[in-house]
Amino acid sequence: QVTLVESGGGLVQAGGSLRLSCTASGRALAFGKYVMGWFRLVPGADREFVAAINWSNFTKYGPDSVKGRFAISRDNDKSTIYLQMNDLKPEDTAIYYCALDSDRTLTMRTGGGDYDYWGQGTQVTVSS
Repeated sequence: QVTLVESGGGLVQAGGSLRLSCTASGRALAFGKYVMGWFRLVPGADREFVAAINWSNFTKYGPDSVKGRFAISRDNDKSTIYLQMNDLKPEDTAIYYCALDSDRTLTMRTGGGDYDYWGQGTQVTVSS
């Protein structure tokens, strides 16, 4: 079993920054092998792919609205991925989830159903 724990969410004013963290543990986890991703969920809307990173540290981003503002990274020694979010906007308000795709090391998939382990989520609220 793999456990993912997110942290770093909170309330921030528009234009501010937050850094989310997600630490993985369990099951003799070779953390560095796997694709990791960030998704977000707004009540009443579909889960949205935000970003992913593979074992070679290549990255992929979802909506155009986050490109240039968000950056995903990983520290394999700490079994942790990060999502640096800058110039936050009220429309970034959501619950942010990290996820692990144990079936992929290079290809970064964007469907939530492709990821088999999920964290509990961390709330990000951006006030205008």
